Amino acid sequence: MKKIIYILLIGITSIFSFASCTEWLDVTPNTDVPAKELFTTENGFRSALAGLYITMTEENSYGKNLSFGLMEQLAQMYDKLPDGTSDRRSVYIYDRETSGAYNTKGVLANTWQAQYHIIANVNNLLKWWELNGEVVLVDSTTHSMIRGEALALRAFLHFDLLRGWGPMDYAGNETNREMKCIPYRTVADHSKQPLLPAREVVANIIKDLKEAREYMSYEKNLDLGDRTNKRHLRFNYHAINAMLARVYNYAGEKDSAAIYAKMVIEECGIVLESDNNNDPILSKEVICGLNMYELEDNLSEYFALGEKINTKYYLNISTLNSIFESVGSESEDMRAKGTAFHRSTELQNAISLKYIENDNEIIPLIRLPEMYYIACESAADADEAAAYVNAVRNKRGISKAKDVVCDTEELCLAALNKEYRKEFYGEGQYFWFLKTHGVVGVLTHSPEVTLVEENFIFPLPDAEVEYGWTEENASDDETVED
Repeated sequence: MKKIIYILLIGITSIFSFASCTEWLDVTPNTDVPAKELFTTENGFRSALAGLYITMTEENSYGKNLSFGLMEQLAQMYDKLPDGTSDRRSVYIYDRETSGAYNTKGVLANTWQAQYHIIANVNNLLKWWELNGEVVLVDSTTHSMIRGEALALRAFLHFDLLRGWGPMDYAGNETNREMKCIPYRTVADHSKQPLLPAREVVANIIKDLKEAREYMSYEKNLDLGDRTNKRHLRFNYHAINAMLARVYNYAGEKDSAAIYAKMVIEECGIVLESDNNNDPILSKEVICGLNMYELEDNLSEYFALGEKINTKYYLNISTLNSIFESVGSESEDMRAKGTAFHRSTELQNAISLKYIENDNEIIPLIRLPEMYYIACESAADADEAAAYVNAVRNKRGISKAKDVVCDTEELCLAALNKEYRKEFYGEGQYFWFLKTHGVVGVLTHSPEVTLVEENFIFPLPDAEVEYGWTEENASDDETVED
């Protein structure tokens, strides 16, 4: 991915030399000479912000692990197992390295490091915004955008760390909210930061998102249906509202979740699609996503058609039918049709087309259907709840005769369980749904796997355990001055 970052940053601005165009990504307090040069121009600030999004497309972040990679493997969405294992459950080995198989412990450690690396750069950008922003960013909109998007990114990145390393069923178990899980880093230095209780992490996330929302309020009338401005590839105003809906839903604050979800549905300017021909990722529904340069080439190791389809992230056709509740290749649901999956009759397996036929080169972070599902979950009565989930189902081609009912909380959760695994196949959201709602037991599409609570709690990386914050070392930390 370094090559991609290098190429794209050259296109963004001419202020970088060939020798230093990626070095700014590693700016720290003791090597901040490049930063002092970078943040003396508006173009430098814009380039730094763009670079954050680009770095998020690396494989240890949303370019694999937190999208179609590890998160989907944990949800057992693929029948392709890594070389070196025939046991699907070995993906849940978190306590030791498993060379030649999933090696989930190592993948999680890399993901933790990658997320905090990006957060460090977000904080560095915010630091320089405070130091130079008033002087350099004379355009008020740019001044607001830089801080607003940076705060939203910091909240977004921390939230996925919380979802991974935080408690299961946060909303349903008050004790779990006191679990110390991750640091919430707001400083751009090397100081160790303490692990915070999950409830404090949630409070910090919401605080950042609300401040970001204020800075981005100039975009209240933004029409995301107009793709010419490319704002769906950044944390725009509607994306921040969507994140507030997601976080409040996670926290069990249903009234607030409903307010923000409905706000997005009614104001963002995009609608649910009823056709995924030539667009299986449903890019028109993306509220916020990442642009990966040469996506199909970069992801061909995992998704590509040809004779060796069984070396890719495939699933058996029987698994596909189970996930999408379909029979053979016949399905009302466009999410299971040939416009969404390539089926090999000879091999009896299938592969998602989301990262093969992806002309817009988008990795989705938030899509519109999630707002309907949150509105369903937060609805005041059963009819309203059913209306939201069935709105998505009907747009996907499922007849009204098969509308689901949400007369009880259990029925509503069961309907959403099925819809999350269908709608967000290959996008890394289903595992989070299961964890957020405390869903354990046998996976219907992978009956040999029975999920237990331990499968959902990621242990701290060894480096954090060994070198992280403790009361003893807290007074020893020294902040390096600029």
